[in-house]
Amino acid sequence: MLTYTPPIRDMQFVLYELLDGLQLSQLTGFEEVNRELVDSILEEAGKLTAEVLQPLNHSGDEQGCLYSDGQVTTPEGFKAAYRQFCDGGWAALACEPEYGGSGLPKTINTLLEEMICSANLSFGIYPGLSFGAYSAISRYASDDLKQTYLPKLADGSWSGTMCLTEPHCGTDLGLCRTKAVPQQDGSYRLTGNKIFISAGDHDLTENIVHLVLARTPDAPEGIKGISLFLVPKKQLNNDLLENNQVSCGGIEHKMGIKASSTCQINFDAATGWLIGDLNKGMRAMFTMMNQARLAVGIQGLGLAEASYQGAVSYARERLQGRALSGVKAPDKPADPIIVHPDVRRMLLTQKAYTEGCRAFGLWVALQLDISRKHSDKTVRQDADEFVQLTTPVVKALFTDLGFECTNLGMQVLGGHGFIRENGMEQLVRDARIAQIYEGTNGIQALDLIGRKMPQKAGRYLRHFFHPVQDYLEQHQTNTQLAEFTGPLSKAFGRLQKASQQIALTGLKNPEAAAAVASDYLRLFGLVALGYMWCRMAEEALKHPDDDSGFYTAKLHTARFFIHKLLPQNSSLFASIMAGESSMMQLDSESF
Repeated sequence: MLTYTPPIRDMQFVLYELLDGLQLSQLTGFEEVNRELVDSILEEAGKLTAEVLQPLNHSGDEQGCLYSDGQVTTPEGFKAAYRQFCDGGWAALACEPEYGGSGLPKTINTLLEEMICSANLSFGIYPGLSFGAYSAISRYASDDLKQTYLPKLADGSWSGTMCLTEPHCGTDLGLCRTKAVPQQDGSYRLTGNKIFISAGDHDLTENIVHLVLARTPDAPEGIKGISLFLVPKKQLNNDLLENNQVSCGGIEHKMGIKASSTCQINFDAATGWLIGDLNKGMRAMFTMMNQARLAVGIQGLGLAEASYQGAVSYARERLQGRALSGVKAPDKPADPIIVHPDVRRMLLTQKAYTEGCRAFGLWVALQLDISRKHSDKTVRQDADEFVQLTTPVVKALFTDLGFECTNLGMQVLGGHGFIRENGMEQLVRDARIAQIYEGTNGIQALDLIGRKMPQKAGRYLRHFFHPVQDYLEQHQTNTQLAEFTGPLSKAFGRLQKASQQIALTGLKNPEAAAAVASDYLRLFGLVALGYMWCRMAEEALKHPDDDSGFYTAKLHTARFFIHKLLPQNSSLFASIMAGESSMMQLDSESF
């Protein structure tokens, strides 16, 4: 059975040494943030996730959620764990103090999210969606709605969802049919059916706040006629909760995340209130969706970390064969499999991707805090544009690599990895949905090349390209770093050329750009990880007398990434430059 040890030392390295995360204390509202506070949060979060949430992961998967008579029941132990989670203030960690929150940075909350996802992804979906709903309401709702709903979401007594998908429409939300009819008191009556609603119904909270996309009777066709509404499962009437014509029609039976309820939600003239402006619902919903997309990327990272830990533990204990270079454990009948090159390839791939994604993900989270709290408007705008650019990369890259890493972890265990009670195959199943929900990874790639690349004549790209270019120029004479910066420089050059190629062909033939979008996103992601690994190698080189072994391991892992994983950029570049003709010329009937 799997166990989990939160990687607090690596989190501290990235936060304090790599990114200078204590600059957060210079942002408005974060003045009290210091290392003592952050370390205490990480330590307590580690205890909660390892000792309370992780032990429920396997049993939650075995039991799943149950649906009976319109009600959903979560697995045994989840209600008690959720109450402990809320009582500890974890649901309120990044919420504003005026609504009962702790007011801490998103950067710190991201570290908490990773621990939760490693320990028990299904559990984490409930508070994760609530925080997304909190963020959208906080930014776009009226003051009255904020005062009513935000304190309840912050303390965890109410939870939240996002209701987008309908049976006939997923990505194309302009096809949404759910109706919202205005009432004389300013409210709306919503009628329609939503599917695939994560945490749509459960027994963890006394109320569930649905954020629902719908259209009013006179709304324009398509996406321009979509509005966002707040529709509670139960209405608050003189401090009493009353049913609001919102019902659960059933739950899905899924490949993974079985302890997270995925529901069919029906609205039968339910009372709701407009969030933001009429017919501008997608702008408000994207606040929640972008929050969710970054969070889903962290899900991929968290599962990769859990699988890596399980694989390393097994590889150290499992005895099979002898090392090709000579016996390593003469007192035993065989050597542990960690001595074998192919096992080391798999473990190092997991380690390099996981630690690289943690560094990149925290960089994005830090910029998200800067975009919201910095005193300089220009700095806020630049940070916001960086976050917008990198959000689809984080979501798609981290979840693709998360699935790859969980598969590698299962492979390390061999046949034992395929057996349910060992826990590794659950991580594979849980990881697979992250590549699909909150916008499939193909959609993320289209978002990157179709919306983010051309934005403001390529301005968004500069927020990533310029730091990488500046770093390479700054260290071009650093002989110690040459083995890292040299390959990164070549990969970065290919990314620049690919960007130019896509920009030129996209103007003439959008289909040509779309055909190479996924390759381009992966190329972008590899360069981003390469940049982070160069910086981590630079930090590790500052500690030549490393008694702990931490920096030595960091340096070796950096070499593995640069020598063994970054070279994928060559084939991706070749595929991008080959264009779309071989993909699009085949008649549909010939498939």
